[in-house]
Amino acid sequence: MKKIKIDIVSDVVCPWCYIGKRRIEKAMEQLKDQFEFDITYLPFELNPHIPKSGFNQQEYLIKKFGSAEKYEQITQHVTTIAAGEGLRFNFQNQSVAPNTRDAHRIIWLAKQEGKQASMKEAFLKAYFEEGVDLSKNENLASIADGVGLPVNRVLSLLNSDEGLNEVIAAEQQNYQRGVSGVPFYIVNNQYGISGAQPTEVFIRAFAEIGNKPALEGEACEVDSQVC
Repeated sequence: MKKIKIDIVSDVVCPWCYIGKRRIEKAMEQLKDQFEFDITYLPFELNPHIPKSGFNQQEYLIKKFGSAEKYEQITQHVTTIAAGEGLRFNFQNQSVAPNTRDAHRIIWLAKQEGKQASMKEAFLKAYFEEGVDLSKNENLASIADGVGLPVNRVLSLLNSDEGLNEVIAAEQQNYQRGVSGVPFYIVNNQYGISGAQPTEVFIRAFAEIGNKPALEGEACEVDSQVC
């Protein structure tokens, strides 16, 4: 079966990243008999300037959007769109806008344990549907524990710089690739898809990309006679 590799650049406080996750999952489900999908989540920080303790969520978004009316309009719109994908956003339960670098470090750790997809889902669900404060280490560790990462292991990471260089390096690579907004999907290291596209768009893109021959050029091979 042909394999499609997808690097998903996203943040855990990005509503369209969660919506896009559901849409791309539906596309992969419909194409599962044609392709095998290899998914990796890469970090992106929408609000890297937020301190570790976070900001008041509603105040921060009202300032970001320009007014309370605009805040209500945008959050209601995205909540309605999310509901169409089976997600129950609840912005009223979100009290803290967090800095997400520690969450990305835990997602990096989860990849080493083969639990990255579950970890990503758990953080998104905790933030958007359950209103969990992701600025607190104990909450991050508890969420990670729920997907099988030991609390002590996660707290050890959070109390150190483990994974920090890896997260920063991945973010810098994404910037160099030209990624300035999320979600962003890098397919087979060659093709970019920007935004939470409708499921049908993902299906068409994967069907087309998955059936394209790999680009070939001069290369050294095992037992080569020329190099």
